[in-house]
Amino acid sequence: MQPLRHTMDNLASDCIEPLARLASDGKTLENSKPDLMKLDMYALLRDNYEKHEALTRLWEQTNTIPDWVDWAQIERGQKVYYRYGHSMGIALAFQSLLGGMGSGNIVETLGRTGGFSAKVVRHRLLETLQHTLQVTKSLESIRPGGDGHASTVRVRLLHASVRNRILQLAEKRPAYYDVARHGIPINDLDSIGTICSFAPTVIYIGLPRQGIFMSDQEAADYIALWRLIAHYIGTPTEWFKTPSRARTVMESIMVAEINPTRMSGVLARNIIQGLKNTPPLYASAGVLEGLTRSLIGNELSNELGIGNPDIFAWMFVGWVFIYAATLAYICRSVQALDEKQVQYNKKKFWVLLMDAKTGLGKETNFDFKYVPHDEKQNRNR
Repeated sequence: MQPLRHTMDNLASDCIEPLARLASDGKTLENSKPDLMKLDMYALLRDNYEKHEALTRLWEQTNTIPDWVDWAQIERGQKVYYRYGHSMGIALAFQSLLGGMGSGNIVETLGRTGGFSAKVVRHRLLETLQHTLQVTKSLESIRPGGDGHASTVRVRLLHASVRNRILQLAEKRPAYYDVARHGIPINDLDSIGTICSFAPTVIYIGLPRQGIFMSDQEAADYIALWRLIAHYIGTPTEWFKTPSRARTVMESIMVAEINPTRMSGVLARNIIQGLKNTPPLYASAGVLEGLTRSLIGNELSNELGIGNPDIFAWMFVGWVFIYAATLAYICRSVQALDEKQVQYNKKKFWVLLMDAKTGLGKETNFDFKYVPHDEKQNRNR
């Protein structure tokens, strides 16, 4: 797995400078004004891809559908997300994301963006939720030109912008980021791990620890959906060819990469602080700690400095798991109820996300909000 730390999505990285020049009349991204960091990079690519060879290659790659894509399966995979919607959200937040802070190498990149400081972490998670809802909304959304496809390309370009920026800073001052030790920022191994966190990690750890077990067909469908997203976002897709292969690479990454650092604990606790007493759960820190310990285990929780909740918090966590699992099993056993559950969650989640007071209020373009600077890693406390 070590070589994957030193390979990356070169195609997207090669596009950042041409896009910046198009937007800033010849200035480089490094020297451009701060407001240029707020560009809709996807729209810039879409409208100008014929003007540069790298842009043309990226546009063609992201608009080409692989032979292995079965649209009926992709649609079934989208429904899987909403079938287990509430439990999916808990697994993604408190197992995939928070547990992912145990990867010391990934944290080295996250710590330099400021996007996981206690003050802004909730907004960052809402942006991730928007992307998830867009790629699962409909087949039209995930096909080229749809909202889900566009947001995935935007995230890809955002990753490339962060990667290029950190490498620029590291070139000027090697002590800022150790490429030899941690690998290229947002490298292929990181990207594979991210897709794992949304699919096999949820299927084989996040949901089972809440008492929910997908069928083999559901698992295959859901992984196929995220394999397509991996294609759009510039992640190697061969690791997600089958559920067993996806589970294998997930477990390999967990063994090789989970090595918490001091910064791991800082970012993990920032997530708890950023989410406590906020909608939609309005949960106390104790409940959030209980959810975390239930999903990632006590050993990793202790390494990350996650607190030990009281008995009342544990009782609430147990009630949440039992309620969600019971509802999921009842609904999926009756086709009419299942369809209503899927449609209800699809509408409800989007309304909650777009709420002006408690959600994003409006759709994000995944712009370059958290620009890495030398002092950024000190702003996450």
